[in-house]
Amino acid sequence: MKFAILTFCSSLLGVLTLGEQFSNPVLWEDLADNDVFRVDDVYYYTASTMHYSPGAPILQSYDLVNWEYIGHAVPNLPWGNKYNLQGGNAYVKGIFASTMRYRASNKQFYWIGCIEYSRTYVYTSTSVTNTWTPRSEINTCYYDCGLLIDDDDTMYVAYGNTQISVAQLSVDGLSQVKTQVVYNTPSSIGTLEGSRMYKIKGVYYIFSTKPANGQYVLQSSSGPFGPYTIKELLLNIGSPIPSGGVPHQGSLVETQNGTWYYMAFVDSYPGGRMPVLAPITWGSDGFPVITLVSGAWGSSYNYPLAPRVLESHTGTDLFQGTSLGPQWEWNHNPDTTKFTVNNGLILSAATVTSDLYSARNTLTHRIIGPTSSGTIILDYSKMKDGDRAGFVLLRDTSAWIGVVNNGGTFRVSMWSGLTMSSTWATASTGAEVKGVTISGGKVWLRIHADIHVGTGKQGTFYYSTDGSAFTALGSLTLNSAWNFFLGYRYGIFNFATKALGGSVAVISFTMDSPGSTTTESTITQS
Repeated sequence: MKFAILTFCSSLLGVLTLGEQFSNPVLWEDLADNDVFRVDDVYYYTASTMHYSPGAPILQSYDLVNWEYIGHAVPNLPWGNKYNLQGGNAYVKGIFASTMRYRASNKQFYWIGCIEYSRTYVYTSTSVTNTWTPRSEINTCYYDCGLLIDDDDTMYVAYGNTQISVAQLSVDGLSQVKTQVVYNTPSSIGTLEGSRMYKIKGVYYIFSTKPANGQYVLQSSSGPFGPYTIKELLLNIGSPIPSGGVPHQGSLVETQNGTWYYMAFVDSYPGGRMPVLAPITWGSDGFPVITLVSGAWGSSYNYPLAPRVLESHTGTDLFQGTSLGPQWEWNHNPDTTKFTVNNGLILSAATVTSDLYSARNTLTHRIIGPTSSGTIILDYSKMKDGDRAGFVLLRDTSAWIGVVNNGGTFRVSMWSGLTMSSTWATASTGAEVKGVTISGGKVWLRIHADIHVGTGKQGTFYYSTDGSAFTALGSLTLNSAWNFFLGYRYGIFNFATKALGGSVAVISFTMDSPGSTTTESTITQS
């Protein structure tokens, strides 16, 4: 990330020593369906992104608590024009519950994921930060999968919903040798999915979730294809996030010191699904046991390792250099001819539409909870008649603040009422709530988002013409239903309603937490 850090949080964290405690969630950001693993002394984390591109973000950590974005495993979403917002859309499709591992024998990282319940795709790279390459397609859908590289270098994938299977891959890991059902979940348990696969001290484990309130462990000492016995790890335990759901799904990971941890996630809408961490011990029966606090997942525990503070997730991005940082993802695949990054971000209008949900090249950023603000500085001097550009709280119920060019008269406007149907088609393109005429060619746009768990939480929309005095134009009551799966994001957009040809310059993006409103200012760019 290309941030000029505005806070001193990193300095404070830097004085922590082993024995100090961390708080859950470890990241108050929407990073669901995590797969966490270690290579030497570095931990890697990948998560679901669905229709956002690039997909499958990769984060790294040295202590399992402090994480930074370093790349993506899937550079774009090559599964049809709908992923380009052409002839349809791919909302709530794409990448979810995929898996990633490092294979030491050929020094390759592997990412594996099923797309749209159809087939499975395999990507590889020699480095998590290099370009990942699509290598193969497997005609079996490895739904909610987990990759194991066995002691003899054989690769196995556990997957499935209720009927849990294990597939053995070819020597190169690019095709399927065999697949076999290893466990049929009884009705007394219900649905199991979200599988991860491990081999620990010669015993095979499949780590599966009962969505969204339980976690079960399958164990086999007879080989990867079983037979397996099952034991409940957790069910309906208390959450470390106030009003949040039950911690579930996620990953087990062993530290280099031989201790074990469980990274789950908590349904925390409207913000999304937040990662939480807890220590694991092992019972005499060889099954894992969570370290609970008063019968619930702890709101804090001792650091797993000596803390190592990484780059802050708050601060200002000036879009320096010639590429976006790995914290950014587009809403669907972008039109790469309609944006440039060169010590600043230029967004040219890529779509003629009145529907923001159908407009290409909306650039998104995860929101930090429980409250934060995002602020952009926008040069709107090159917008064409009919263009709309600005800053959106993006989900299936959305609102935005931006600049509208009406025949050469510029208006800063807050729009609300953008909604999707249950099939994620646009139900309403919204309407203006309030607006005022502005001039000068540059405007500061700010959204303050309250993503505490529950109903009635607000996003508030502000503008400024000098970067100091901010005026509120309106607010949005955030949709806290889970059905869209992904939580709210900040988004930067520019689209045309009449004809292409206009553009805007995004001078900077600033993330503050707990967030700025009307009386606090961010970096002012001249």
